[in-house]
Amino acid sequence: MYGSGRAAVPPAQQPYGRPPRIPKGTGETRRYLAVGLDCYLCLLVVGLLVHSCLGPAGAGAGRTAAVLIGHLTLLSFANQVLLTMAVRASAGKLIMGVRVIRLPDAGRPEFRRLVLRWLYGLFWLPLQPWHHLRRGATAEPPPRERLGGGPPTAPHTDLAGVRQVHRSDLRYYREAVEGRTG
Repeated sequence: MYGSGRAAVPPAQQPYGRPPRIPKGTGETRRYLAVGLDCYLCLLVVGLLVHSCLGPAGAGAGRTAAVLIGHLTLLSFANQVLLTMAVRASAGKLIMGVRVIRLPDAGRPEFRRLVLRWLYGLFWLPLQPWHHLRRGATAEPPPRERLGGGPPTAPHTDLAGVRQVHRSDLRYYREAVEGRTG
């Protein structure tokens, strides 16, 4: 089986005349694990940096908070934007075998899209547990669209027009595209 079972068709099995399909997005569990790894690694590195910057005697709470927030923001930007520009994945996504592609052509996401995606994750996503609790546990969840009567579909794109895919699915997609043009 190729990747998640939802991979793009390898070049040897590509139907003649049909363009290869863009890989489908990864499941929510893999994406959440990658985000959790990113948060853990960022906090670990920043904790070590702040501890070394402030020294054993420590400093005032205001200075500590400012240094901590500044380091977290800078490292988060470097991980989510700069590293993703370089290798199509943040540190957590690299560990989980996930890559970020631009839609609709599966190209490398450009800087502007990655910055928008980072800001979206920085300001909107942390508020989701609060919104969920505010709606109440008894409220009925909103209906999801179904394609062809199948199971509910998960959103595989985000605000910036990118998709997170399995590394192996992206590799098979690239091979299929090269097989058609090469």
